[in-house]
Amino acid sequence: MDVVERLRANPASLPHGGTDASLVPASPADGGERMTLNLFFEERDDRWFPGDRHVRPLLRRMLLGKSWISGQRRVFLNLCAGLDRVGIPYRVNDYSYIQKHPEELACILGRPFVLDWFAWRNPLLLGVVMYNHPVDVPAHHQDLLTQTILVPCDWYAEMCRPYWPHIEVWPVGIDTDLWTPTPAAQKSVDVLLYDKVRWEHGRYESELIAPIRRHLEASGRSVEVIRYGHYKEDDYKAALARSRSMVFLCEHESQGIACQQALSSGVPVFAWNRGGPWQDPDYFPDRVRYEGGVSSVPYFDARCGRTFVDANGFVSGWSDFWSQVSASDFAPRDYVMDKLTLEKGALQYYAIAEAVMQRQAR
Repeated sequence: MDVVERLRANPASLPHGGTDASLVPASPADGGERMTLNLFFEERDDRWFPGDRHVRPLLRRMLLGKSWISGQRRVFLNLCAGLDRVGIPYRVNDYSYIQKHPEELACILGRPFVLDWFAWRNPLLLGVVMYNHPVDVPAHHQDLLTQTILVPCDWYAEMCRPYWPHIEVWPVGIDTDLWTPTPAAQKSVDVLLYDKVRWEHGRYESELIAPIRRHLEASGRSVEVIRYGHYKEDDYKAALARSRSMVFLCEHESQGIACQQALSSGVPVFAWNRGGPWQDPDYFPDRVRYEGGVSSVPYFDARCGRTFVDANGFVSGWSDFWSQVSASDFAPRDYVMDKLTLEKGALQYYAIAEAVMQRQAR
């Protein structure tokens, strides 16, 4: 099992180098020291021999170059960076320590297979979105339904709460020092078309994506396309730096980190927000029916841009959206600074962890 990584001990090893704490978390109500968080993050299990999960990424990097950062890894990295900024201590993957201290909280991010590595006797804080839905919890782990799980947004919490009573909403913070606006004079592309259509892509290529591109080109707008899962973060950051606006296409999002990185970069977004049921084909319609209404932009307001529900809605709303972009009427970065900084995310995570321990002590 992993040796402990004390990321805070070496600021140069932090995500994006780390910074000095800009906020100070409140002292515990009992006047004691702040607890050290025990974070556990694994993306992969061993496949061929014990410990090969450490070797496989190194081999992949040698063969294929720098890997794409998954959404779960980005959550973990941003949480650690936020905790460093606000001065909250933590351990990472110290399995030996946590087994010796069953009274302490274990915060398990990432994949759930770590729950099978040994008998966890600790109170647990699970997620964010360790399972896509509570119906995925295996029979031998039904006791997890008594633990606290994190999900990124309100609509996801509403969908899961009937199954999972102890559920908390927690969006990870965005690195606003990394995702920064570019001066307007340096912009060369009118629209960055972000394609994150995950299911029935062929259908939506003809019904949504192609009509949107035709309308933009007929309107004289220059367009660059980037597709989810087919780029590295540096590519996306460079594309945002070139772009005056973004059209965001995704069936639904639990948080929407890529969209929020655009907002932090000062890029207004015109987002496809079709609403309706949760239509992940792994669950809908046979396993899960959630009719409460999903969102592709669960963190969004008038400062960020606008939304549309289909190709006709895009065509009818594009002119007004572009007029506001041209007039600099949007302020997307202000929204992120108000709601979604690394510091705010870290402080909220710590507050939830404290509340879990307080509930445990009752």
